[in-house]
Amino acid sequence: MNQPDILVFAGSCRRESMNLKLAGAAAKIARAHAKVTLIDLADYPAPIYNGDNETADGMPPSIISLRQLFRQSDGFVIASPEYNGHVPPLLVNTLAWASRTAGDSKDDNVFAGKCAAVMAASPGRLGGVRVIPRLRDMLAELGIVVVPGFATVPAAHSAFDDDGQLSDSTATATVQGLIDRLIAHCR
Repeated sequence: MNQPDILVFAGSCRRESMNLKLAGAAAKIARAHAKVTLIDLADYPAPIYNGDNETADGMPPSIISLRQLFRQSDGFVIASPEYNGHVPPLLVNTLAWASRTAGDSKDDNVFAGKCAAVMAASPGRLGGVRVIPRLRDMLAELGIVVVPGFATVPAAHSAFDDDGQLSDSTATATVQGLIDRLIAHCR
């Protein structure tokens, strides 16, 4: 059976981001059964989305490249921080830009029919759980099927070992189960 192409990224680009670490740990788990590409959104900068700027300047080259990654992937693993209970601006802006057509077709939705697994890490005891339903809604509006369940990592400042892997077996099992559902759905 072919291995699905899974794109893994975090909704944060802070150097010491707990969600970047979670994305890295998830990518390592997923590599056992999928072709995985792990990216950092810092490598795909874009100005705040504004339709007037898009009309005047077109789509940023970084977003054109990112759209290609979205297009060629079967599914996504998204580790998102929670900003006051909401999806962080970086992720909102990135998805807003990537959802635009590249000018070649009105039906050029790079997200349509793709699958996603969502997760969050937070230093708090809730592990970022409040962002999950908002992120699910946002992804569904883009045409992405979000697989059942989610993973959260509370007290994330101490949840990773020196190699960036989850040090808690329960958290690892939760992420593994979520990744398994994503891969099964993508197949």
